[in-house]
Amino acid sequence: MRMIETINLTKRYGDLVALDSLNLIIDEGDCFGFIGPNGAGKTTTIKVLATLLKPSSGQAQVCGLTVGYQNRQIRPLIGYVPDFMGAYEDMVVSEYLEFFAAAYNINGDARRKVVRDVLELTDLTYKTTAEVNSLSRGMQQRLSIARVLLHDPKVLLMDEPASGLDPRARIEIRELLKELRRMGKTILISSHILHELAELCNVVGVIERGKLLYSGSVTDILRRARVGHVLHVAVTDRFADAAELMGKFPGVSKVSTTDGGITIDGKPAPLFQVVFDDAKGHTFTDLPNILINQGFRIAQFSEEPVNLETAFMRLTKGLVQ
Repeated sequence: MRMIETINLTKRYGDLVALDSLNLIIDEGDCFGFIGPNGAGKTTTIKVLATLLKPSSGQAQVCGLTVGYQNRQIRPLIGYVPDFMGAYEDMVVSEYLEFFAAAYNINGDARRKVVRDVLELTDLTYKTTAEVNSLSRGMQQRLSIARVLLHDPKVLLMDEPASGLDPRARIEIRELLKELRRMGKTILISSHILHELAELCNVVGVIERGKLLYSGSVTDILRRARVGHVLHVAVTDRFADAAELMGKFPGVSKVSTTDGGITIDGKPAPLFQVVFDDAKGHTFTDLPNILINQGFRIAQFSEEPVNLETAFMRLTKGLVQ
């Protein structure tokens, strides 16, 4: 089932086009990582889906309901976590959550139970009587997530939830999001911490200057971003001889030696498994055996992986509006 869909979604601010014919599909149970440079249109997209902005043209649908026309029906189905929560200086944590539960017409024993449940889920039970403005940035983000879970939404829209957090707080938020996904929530999350998105998300989208450059699985984006292959090889001695031998493979574009290690740059190929194909049909996986047969002792043989950060840098140009 499609939980989020945008059809030629466009948002203009005067002459500035923040979103340019954005077409996006997120299915039920997906954890969708939305990445792009600052000013690319991520927050604008999330605010449109959260019914806080009206599209200039095109459509945005959440759970089959159209933003701008069915906002009242959409809002109970979504939970929106902004990058910074508002100030509630005179409230303690329990009052803060009870206030928002009341806004969703959750009353009496049901309200007290749901407040207890979300505090337990976000590991904030011991902060029940703490003032909201006394919480650390990480605890405030967990409280913000607790707030949006009060009415048990189907879709979570999270705008940079790990922004400004220390490493421990980021790990806690990441584990919480994993648990929410196990609970069946559909999550759209924007973030600049790309290696954590790769661990958390099954689908990613890359946006730049309001245009969607790519949307699909993490595995596919890494495959598309691969422009060649880099191998790191270390032998115990005769480095120059080993480098010369490996440089003879037709698929090798460059061989360099540094600090006893050898770096091999391979040319792009339609099938990355077959990169260093020589006249005898050898591939790069045969290189260790070839080196051993020539009397070399191998201390290291590994391929440099393409990660989400590398893919992001290769697919975007750093352009903003």
